[in-house]
Amino acid sequence: MLHTPASQPQRPNAAPAPDYALIRRAIAFLSETWAEQPSLERLAQHLGLSPAHCQKLFKRWCGLSPKEFVQAITIDRARNLLAGSASLLDTAYEVGLSGAGRLHDLFVSHEAMTPGDYKRRGEGLEIGYGFHPSPFGEALLLLTERGIAGLAFVNEDIGQSQADALVDMMQRWPKATFIAAPEKTAPYADAIFQAARWSAARPVRLVMIGTDFEVRVWQTLLKIPMGRAVTYSDIARHLGQPTASRAVGSAVGRNPISFVVPCHRVLRGDGSLGGYHWGITRKRALIGWEMGRLAGRG
Repeated sequence: MLHTPASQPQRPNAAPAPDYALIRRAIAFLSETWAEQPSLERLAQHLGLSPAHCQKLFKRWCGLSPKEFVQAITIDRARNLLAGSASLLDTAYEVGLSGAGRLHDLFVSHEAMTPGDYKRRGEGLEIGYGFHPSPFGEALLLLTERGIAGLAFVNEDIGQSQADALVDMMQRWPKATFIAAPEKTAPYADAIFQAARWSAARPVRLVMIGTDFEVRVWQTLLKIPMGRAVTYSDIARHLGQPTASRAVGSAVGRNPISFVVPCHRVLRGDGSLGGYHWGITRKRALIGWEMGRLAGRG
């Protein structure tokens, strides 16, 4: 069934993973009470859980205790992630192959549509979409015959609905044909969000649809390994345009394939998070979840 932006999107068969709803509330609370160093008991009371259940919630979701999670997303920790960022992008990290620093990451392969394809704004392009649960809330995956073109989240920080999230992505390629196809997008969502399935032998296939500059920025994002971060200025320098930090920021903000193309690993030079299209709460969640994954694998 074809849907226009004014149509109601299909509902997923499965509800979003319940853990993230609680994690999101916890992150918001911890962000507001940071200076007070709230105890586990106080956090648990805010969530309506016992301290033991609160501890298990975080361990189950990301492998860290609440205290460890807070430490993972502090500005001091973020500054540590930026250590050596100026040279990180010049290191020979090869996307899709495991190497030092990439052993725990998602494997991808990618191609870019031509500038002419982009200028047609999706005309003649068929995009299937589906909503799926994820560790970071409700995800919207968009798929073409050449690979994944979009991965978005329903942004609870601004009261976004499924329909809002779908319209937000449709506006990127307004002349494309959008078809509800959750049965086709589900296997891709599983491959992305179930880390046990990450394999160099089965990389996630992406197709990047943007301007030449945007695509170059997005390709650069794929070089940032889990547990590291770079600044907007680092990317500008890597692209040979050291004065283009603002343009880089705009391109990062327009990245249509969240999580897989890790725009959440780009921070401001002082270690602060900067912006994130799908909400700062989710950016904190992504960074903390990745820290837990690395800590759990040694």
